[in-house]
Amino acid sequence: MPASLRAPRKPAPRHQARGIRTRDAILRRAVNIASVEGLEGLTVGRLAEELRMSKSGLFAHFGSKEDLQLATVETARQIFIDEITRPALAAPKGLPRLWNLLDRWLAHVEQELFAGGCFFTAASFEFDGRRGPVRDRIAAIMREWVAVLDRAVWEAQKAGHLTAKASPTLLAHEIQSMAIGAHWAHQLLDDRMAYSRARSTMRERLRTAATPKGSPLLSAAAPIPTIRQHAHARA
Repeated sequence: MPASLRAPRKPAPRHQARGIRTRDAILRRAVNIASVEGLEGLTVGRLAEELRMSKSGLFAHFGSKEDLQLATVETARQIFIDEITRPALAAPKGLPRLWNLLDRWLAHVEQELFAGGCFFTAASFEFDGRRGPVRDRIAAIMREWVAVLDRAVWEAQKAGHLTAKASPTLLAHEIQSMAIGAHWAHQLLDDRMAYSRARSTMRERLRTAATPKGSPLLSAAAPIPTIRQHAHARA
């Protein structure tokens, strides 16, 4: 049925809306805990203690540890989209959009969008050798992100900012590797220059593939966008 012919959707009952808000608050706290302690360290008991809720109250929202882990991954993905991907995609196609994606991606760790650093880098390392629904979902989200980078490189080529001979897939892979290396150095080695070097390295790599039209767009350092820290909000 066409959307215009459908009956208006009734607003959710008050108790249902309250339940949705409670679940959202729980999951945002779960994302923050998991970013520090890992998804395996995230249990209903640990979360109940953090939120000062009963285990039975949390079990009403999540039937199992795996359900909680999967819901936490989805919440982290939505936060990432809201704070990084969607705002960056509002930039003009080409190098401005590609650089906005990269700059926001690095800034989200610098500005502690998640308390434990890059949620998906940590989750990827935690689950890369495992099998099951949680690992599969993390892998799908990472493929989704690399595809966004791949598409942004391709758009930069179509805009005449990058040479046609540059491989979008290869360039996206290189950029991904640079960022993950910076996340590792920042978190494990307390290297406070990791992101500055990553930006310089990314910029130089893009400059080697830039056209005369695109080079000027890489000359000046882009300002670090402001990332809202709503993963830290308490329920």
